[in-house]
Amino acid sequence: MAESVYAPAGVRALDARLAGAGLLESAMEEAGRAVAEAVRARWPGERTLLLAGGGANGGDALVAARFLAAWGEAVEVLAAPARHPLTRLNRRRLAAYGVRAGVLTPAAVTRCARGVVVDGLLGTGFTPPLRPELGAVVAAVNAARSRPGVRVVAIDLPSGLNAASAEVAGEAVEADLTVALSGFKTALLFGPAARRAGRVVLAPLAVPPGWREDHALASRPDDAEIAAWLPMRAADAHKGTAGHVWVVGGHPGTVGAPALAGVGALRAGAGLVTVYSAAEVPLVTPELMLRRHADLAGALAGAHARGAPDAVCLGMGLGPDAPALARQVLGWDLPTVLDADALQPELAGAGHARCVWTPHPGEAARLLGVGTPEVTRDPLAAARALQERLGGVVVLKGGPSVVAHPGGLSVGRGGHPGMASAGMGDTLAGIVAALLGQGLPAPDAARAGVRLHARAGERAGARLGYGLTASDVAAELGGAWLDLRRTADRRLPTEW
Repeated sequence: MAESVYAPAGVRALDARLAGAGLLESAMEEAGRAVAEAVRARWPGERTLLLAGGGANGGDALVAARFLAAWGEAVEVLAAPARHPLTRLNRRRLAAYGVRAGVLTPAAVTRCARGVVVDGLLGTGFTPPLRPELGAVVAAVNAARSRPGVRVVAIDLPSGLNAASAEVAGEAVEADLTVALSGFKTALLFGPAARRAGRVVLAPLAVPPGWREDHALASRPDDAEIAAWLPMRAADAHKGTAGHVWVVGGHPGTVGAPALAGVGALRAGAGLVTVYSAAEVPLVTPELMLRRHADLAGALAGAHARGAPDAVCLGMGLGPDAPALARQVLGWDLPTVLDADALQPELAGAGHARCVWTPHPGEAARLLGVGTPEVTRDPLAAARALQERLGGVVVLKGGPSVVAHPGGLSVGRGGHPGMASAGMGDTLAGIVAALLGQGLPAPDAARAGVRLHARAGERAGARLGYGLTASDVAAELGGAWLDLRRTADRRLPTEW
């Protein structure tokens, strides 16, 4: 099942809907129990200090304290004055279990913090900066975490973070574990903010069917959903039925880029791959058909007469010819991936339903006419703005990548830090082109390609550990495809 990603406005709307239906109290009960279960499962028998703010996040912490106390765990609570009605209610309920909340101060945190510290100070409605008194509490939590044996668990979001931003603006809790409630937030997925969250686990909570999706900003497809989009070859398949991909790119000094895209396309199942380059392409694999740009004009002119390719991958190392060629290829209305030099602002609005643009944050910034920090601060908003400007489907590459299409936003999952090396984007472009050439609609090809690439990176990381190359990742694509397909069909053989 796909997971949801929320903006703060979406969280408020969902909470208001739950409150209107009389379900907010049960949702808080579920949330607190999920936090308690996460603590007890990982650190049974540890003393737990729970910090409760005055809002709903503090109410979640108080419910968690009650469950831990009921299970016989040692708990201590420090709380701010309760503002939310359910927070006041759960403070009274906790007292019935013999646990009375102390006053929340930096000195009390320093004195009481040992074992596990649960951060229930602030939730998704917070916008930095912190008030000085609360900033001092957060600083005390982080200082306690630096002591041996102290771990920090954040409820929904580490306090001090802006839920809608990947940046860390000022003091914020550094967590070892974050229990995300209902869905993820931008800060839990991207950039320095995500690093503050530590490991993130999702507590989906029970809400009426469809409500979660109604208020979500984006989704995170799971592997079973991705697997359903991946092509399966028929027993009588041949190279002509598996898609012919053209890769167009490469000038002196950049010929490795189209070669990597070509290998990515082959490894992702393309039956034929022809690479057109302005310079000699290294023979990275004998299965690639290599042509020079001098042959491209005739190929372009005769493509429809002789049979057009099933997909085109354009731009990697292409140089100054890229904008004109991109406009010409887009005019064919073929499945097309535009990468690197083909990502030009003058092509705004030229995208069609079967094209996929694959910028990294620097290229995205150029396309939008903004600085790169503006893109990385909110990748979801940047991807949506790019899709509206360019047309078609956009893959904003990153860790994780974001896919924007006319139907919404999708956040990728998985991958490996070793994938931060040259050529990974070229390989991804080839993968997406191969999936387009095998008949997938552009949104599905983009989302499946992103996950297939990430899974191949996970496999390469498990095998090699460090210093991954794009070729290492491409070599794992077949195994990654099989991993994902097995999530949808357990009858697949372990070996072909």
